[in-house]
Amino acid sequence: MTGFASRTDEIAPFQVMAILKQAQALAAKGVDVIHLEIGEPDFDTPQPIIQAGIDALAAGKTHYTPALGLPELRQKIADFYQARYGVAVSANRIAITPGASGALLLLMAARLEEGDELLMADPGYPCNRHFARVFEARGRLIATSADSEFQLTPQHIRQHWTKSKSKAVLIASPANPTGAMLSHQELEEIAVTTAQQGGELWVDEIYHGLTYHDGKDSKFAGKRPQTALALGDNVIVLNSFSKYFGMTGWRLGWMVVPEDYIPVIERLAQNLFLAPTTPSQHAAMAAFDEDSLAIMEERRLELQQRRDYLLAELPKLGFKIPVVPDGAFYIYADASDLTQDTQTFCQQLLQDTGVAITPGFDFGDHNANLFVRFAYTTNIERLQQAIARIQQWVSEQH
Repeated sequence: MTGFASRTDEIAPFQVMAILKQAQALAAKGVDVIHLEIGEPDFDTPQPIIQAGIDALAAGKTHYTPALGLPELRQKIADFYQARYGVAVSANRIAITPGASGALLLLMAARLEEGDELLMADPGYPCNRHFARVFEARGRLIATSADSEFQLTPQHIRQHWTKSKSKAVLIASPANPTGAMLSHQELEEIAVTTAQQGGELWVDEIYHGLTYHDGKDSKFAGKRPQTALALGDNVIVLNSFSKYFGMTGWRLGWMVVPEDYIPVIERLAQNLFLAPTTPSQHAAMAAFDEDSLAIMEERRLELQQRRDYLLAELPKLGFKIPVVPDGAFYIYADASDLTQDTQTFCQQLLQDTGVAITPGFDFGDHNANLFVRFAYTTNIERLQQAIARIQQWVSEQH
C-alpha cells in the first residue's frame, strides 16, 4: 500500500523490540537466551494486586469508569504522595491513563501546537520524541554527557531554548537508559530556568521508587529522592504502575497536572481512550497496601544487588561506566574500548552467545555507536552466566 502519512517515515523502529524479536527467534530454535535488553524485570505482579484484580472481575467490575479514572484510585495516589513524600496533591489534579505513554500522549495533545519544540536529553527514552512527531511537534534532542550525568542542565535549556518554538522541557528522573537521577536542588534549578524562558517542566517519574539511595556514594545519601511535585503546582509529573509496582502488562499510568488543565485532559481522554482499563484500576487499588509495598521494597533491594554485581563485573570485560545509576534497572555502558559500532556488536553478541543487550542507537544520536544498555532484569545467577559468556566472547574477539 502507498499513501501513508509522511509522519510515519520519521517514526523509527524501537530497536530493543527488534533485539527482543531476534532473541525470541533464537530461543525458539533452542538457544538459551539471557535477556538483558528489555525494560521489564522478571518479577510477576505482586500477589495482592493480582488478587484484587481477580476479585474485581468476579464482582462484575468490568464496565467503563470515568474518563479520568476511578475517583477512589485518584485519591489513593494523592494519599501516596502525602505518605511517601510529604507532598499534598489534590486528587482533582490526577488523571489515570492507559500507561504513562497514554498520559504523555494526552499531555502533548493538550499542550503542543504544530511546530512546537519539546526539549529532551539525548540519550533518552526513544518513543517520547516520536509521540511529539505524531502531534506535528518536535522532540528536540539535546546532546548530553557524563559531565551532567546525561541529564539536561539549566545551561542546556538556556542555550537551546527557542522563543518562537520551544514550549516545554521533558526530564526523566530516574532516566532510561542511564538510571541517572536529579537531586531536588537540580530539579529546582531546571524548573526555575524553564519558567524564566516561559516554558513548562514535565517530569517523567515512572521509575520513582526503584532508587538506590542507601549507599554512602549516592548523592541522596540515605534520603529517599523527592518527587518533582514538591516544586509547586505548575510542574507536571508523569508516572506509571508498570515499573515500581510491577504491573507492566496491566497498562496503567497517571499524571499530575495543574487543576485548570483537567477539563481539557478529560475531554481528550473521552475521545481518545474513553477510559483507562477497568480491571487494572481495581487491581491497582491494592498497590498502595502495606503488603504490596513490602514486596516492592524486597524487589528494590534485589535490583540493587543486581546493579552492584554488574557495576563490579562489567569494567573487567572492558566496559566503562561513566555514571553510576541511582535508579531504574539499567546501566548505560561505554563500549568504545571494544567496538566503534555497538549496533553490530549487540547483534553479533546475541548470535554468538545468546546474551541480548541494547545498542545506544535506540536512545538518541549522540555517541550512540559507542554505548550499550544493560537491563538487570533477571536474577543474579543468570547475570553471572551472561558475564561468563561475554567474557569468553570478548577474549576470543580480541
